[in-house]
Amino acid sequence: MQEKARVKIMTENKHTISVIIPVYNCEQYLAEAIESVLAQTYRPDEIIVVDDGSTDNSATVAKSYADQIRFFFQPNSGQAAARNKGINLACGSLFAFLDADDIWLVDKLALQVSAFDREPELDMVFGHVKQFHSSELDTHLKTNVDHGMEIMPGYIPSAILIKRESFFRVGIFNTNWQIGEFIDWYSKAMEKELKSIMLSEVFVERRIHTDNIGIRERKSRTDYLKILKASLDRRRGKV
Repeated sequence: MQEKARVKIMTENKHTISVIIPVYNCEQYLAEAIESVLAQTYRPDEIIVVDDGSTDNSATVAKSYADQIRFFFQPNSGQAAARNKGINLACGSLFAFLDADDIWLVDKLALQVSAFDREPELDMVFGHVKQFHSSELDTHLKTNVDHGMEIMPGYIPSAILIKRESFFRVGIFNTNWQIGEFIDWYSKAMEKELKSIMLSEVFVERRIHTDNIGIRERKSRTDYLKILKASLDRRRGKV
């Protein structure tokens, strides 16, 4: 998106929203994710796609939207680092995140902005998530990667909208974790007593496929226990 056009757009809405999409080897899903942002009834002011060293055609897919997004490439450094790069580049008063394999429903941003208008003291707004099996999974794989298809509260990056200043009260994502960086960040947000609300609507369709980061990084699942311990230590004043 050209700089003059981006600045013009960011003066039109009461709330300016920066959407940050980190991507790593997700060429088959990225376009659908971007399209779901472009289809929002409350249009964001900028879409920042950060390619975390993909070796597939993710960059080509992203660049096909060159007049509608801002694209950046970095050497592979992890999802947290990709999100942080997007944050450092973002200009909006509100931050939203979308994983490259997830999809937003069309009223996601509009309903979250309305919540901020009703309750200006809020720091962040979440919505519900519905998981779905990716179309390429066969029956056997669907059984093996069945994470539960029910609708659930969305305490994930793709479901949040947060005020810029509130985000920085907590700080950027910890790049030491291979997985679970959002859980780590959210635990710190709760320790800082950020005010949040969970809306009842489904905002995100979360794709279940064989290359989900939680599946790809099985060996790093001990990070979840380390994150929990770090949070408990902070609460006890040990760090």
